[in-house]
Amino acid sequence: MKYITFAVPCYNSESYMEHCIETLLKGGEDVEIILVDDGSKDKTGEIADRYQKKYPSIVKAVHKENGGHGSGVNKGLELATGLYYKVVDSDDWVDEDALKKVLETIKKFHKEKTLVDMLVVNYVYEKEGEQKVIRYTKTLPENKIFTWDEVGKFKKDAYLLMHSVIYRTKFLKDIGLKLPEKTFYVDNIFVYYPLPFIKNMYYLNVDFYRYFIGRSDQSVNEQVMIKRIDQQIFITKTMIDFFNPYDYWESNKNCAKYLIHYIDIMMSVSSILLQVSNTDENQHKRKELWKYLKEKNRKLYKTCRLSLSGATCLPRDIAVTGYRIARKIYKFN
Repeated sequence: MKYITFAVPCYNSESYMEHCIETLLKGGEDVEIILVDDGSKDKTGEIADRYQKKYPSIVKAVHKENGGHGSGVNKGLELATGLYYKVVDSDDWVDEDALKKVLETIKKFHKEKTLVDMLVVNYVYEKEGEQKVIRYTKTLPENKIFTWDEVGKFKKDAYLLMHSVIYRTKFLKDIGLKLPEKTFYVDNIFVYYPLPFIKNMYYLNVDFYRYFIGRSDQSVNEQVMIKRIDQQIFITKTMIDFFNPYDYWESNKNCAKYLIHYIDIMMSVSSILLQVSNTDENQHKRKELWKYLKEKNRKLYKTCRLSLSGATCLPRDIAVTGYRIARKIYKFN
């Protein structure tokens, strides 16, 4: 029995992927590790093959043409046999003690036949020698199975990310989750799309996922994000198109609130990066993005304009100054 499938999308990851893999191996025979070599041009594929040869009952090496992060996640899900599915980026890692607690929790679910759709854990920013733990203790009930009815308000700096969610594998397959390929920032879709379908969840207050921030070529680096702003906009529009959060207002209000919250964050990120770049072309893209939201969902547009993302539409100097201050306070990417 494999309780968790860890999918590790890898692209030119030879210098750091082994640390990631070694932490996952602490799960022993209870875990499945799928190393997806996404057309790497270095020794990533060789390293994956070596681990498969050494741990044939745990590690599976997959080699494919380059398709981007989403392609790696899709391939991992396609091949996953574990009860739960967790994506771990190759430059990140997991805490070994927390992994034991996660496995104990999933084994308990299995024994008691109470498998939840989503297990939530804490994640830790590992940035320039500093650590910042993102917890959900004031938002989610601890150590109990709960539904959206018991979910509280998420803080602006503590919303759900790919790092904090572990989905039931069959649940993801049943809802037909498939991420766009050859684009960045698909992790937002990985978290966002399943939310309205979730029937129950569980929060385990352990600092499980270690999210490394510091490489200049990382997709979350500010200058890299500006360079790839068209991909950020594409993902934001895709999420807007998925469903109207207000359709769930009567039947699942807390879920609807969080969907709105997430779109507000996505609009904020896209809009402020377009402001920071300070080019006429990107100012036009910012206006076009807001026009897109207005035409697709006027009610959601009005909500966002009066919320966090609306502040990014203030005069550029004011908006960017506010963003810089918020970045220092909350210490996000």
